[in-house]
Amino acid sequence: MIHKYTWEEKFMQKLGFCGDDCNVCPRCVATQSGDVEQLKKVASLWFRVGYRDRILPPEELSCFGCSSRTHCDRMYVRTCAVEKGVENCGKCESYPCGNVTKAFEQTASFVEKIKQKCSKIEYEQLKKAFFEKKKNLDKVNKKWLSQKKGT
Repeated sequence: MIHKYTWEEKFMQKLGFCGDDCNVCPRCVATQSGDVEQLKKVASLWFRVGYRDRILPPEELSCFGCSSRTHCDRMYVRTCAVEKGVENCGKCESYPCGNVTKAFEQTASFVEKIKQKCSKIEYEQLKKAFFEKKKNLDKVNKKWLSQKKGT
């Protein structure tokens, strides 16, 4: 029998340690679909908004999700989560800790710049992928705590 994944299971499969939603990240989506032209557009967008200091070639930009990368922009969050053996910060006893709170703050500092440099569609996509970290992890944490309590 083939297991049919629920929306929540699919969501959890591609949720980064810090709460990024790789399911809607333009970089991850383009990589997974093998769309080189879209990766080129993402490379240009990442440069335009200041995520990169130059336009990277598609092979350097490709990404299969935050959990699969050895390097992360929020490496301190990733390192902590790996050391604690948690799937993401929402499933950590210490959530929300100083590390993930710092990641929320750093990400929030990009919002206005992104709004200025992006189209409305680009902004909405980046908002869903990166600016809802806390909302994503709060949802995970709430479910995790209720499962832990057996309710």
